[in-house]
Amino acid sequence: MVRVESTAADGFDTSRFEASRNRLASLAYRLLGSATDAEDAVQDAFLHWQAADRQRIRVPEAWLTKVVTNLCLDRLRSAQARRERAVGAWLPEPLLDGDPMLGPADTFEQRESVSLAVLTLMERLSPLERAVYVLREAFSYSHAETAEILDITESASQQHLHRARRRITTARRGGGEVDPASARRIVEEFLAAATSGRTERLVALLTDDATAISDGAGLAKTLLHYDTPQRIAAVVRAGLKPTPAKRRLAGGTPAVHYALVNGAPAMLFVVGDQVVGAVTFDVANGRIATVRGIAAPTRIARLIEAWRQREPDTPLIAQW
Repeated sequence: MVRVESTAADGFDTSRFEASRNRLASLAYRLLGSATDAEDAVQDAFLHWQAADRQRIRVPEAWLTKVVTNLCLDRLRSAQARRERAVGAWLPEPLLDGDPMLGPADTFEQRESVSLAVLTLMERLSPLERAVYVLREAFSYSHAETAEILDITESASQQHLHRARRRITTARRGGGEVDPASARRIVEEFLAAATSGRTERLVALLTDDATAISDGAGLAKTLLHYDTPQRIAAVVRAGLKPTPAKRRLAGGTPAVHYALVNGAPAMLFVVGDQVVGAVTFDVANGRIATVRGIAAPTRIARLIEAWRQREPDTPLIAQW
């Protein structure tokens, strides 16, 4: 009679996978920019792990990293992904600070690699360039290790990283990290200016080449883009002016809270314990370079769940 593998062995192997789950999810999120897709990739990796001859896997962490990376590359190369990520229709999925999916944050490079700005810029890279960039910048894999994971040569890994860094550095508009006190002050000043009725106060907070992006709460087929400080200020003033129709759409009268989203300052609109929208800011030299309005339910599902699990602080505005 053939005996199946023992329950104890199954439990041990499952625990080994679970010990790597957060790291794998963080890797997949950086590669895909979507928490939902990252969770799917990690679950698929678990199925591969269960089906594998685990006795022959010498270094489980390396094996799992390779499986998840290649699952993500398959996803990025698929026709469906190309349609979903078409220019003008895609934004990274925002994560609340403290979410384990944000992963390692010990170095500037690790923190930057998960910012909404860099996740957006990585859409300009080829899948291999993106994978090399993430493996090197966020997880500090050597070129030899990266080449092994991706089945390429070390020379190719070096070339992909060089191109990725050049493209991201050329397009990057941020001015480095913002200290916590300054981050909160920027949000408070933005909110005060937006609710003052004076667009010149908003214009003064924006860089000369500022841009704004909104997903239209998921109601628009493409993203809404605005440029010039004056145009952005006018749109923000109109958008943040409360009306009965907006409150009905939000499901009530929101409170406005300060938060960090993907390491950047943000304000969240919250009804009860439900986040109904987020506005995030990229900051350059003390001024706002990019404003993102994200409210499509599918984009903020994980953020909503994370918010419900924490004790919120005093809102910036108790009733918007």
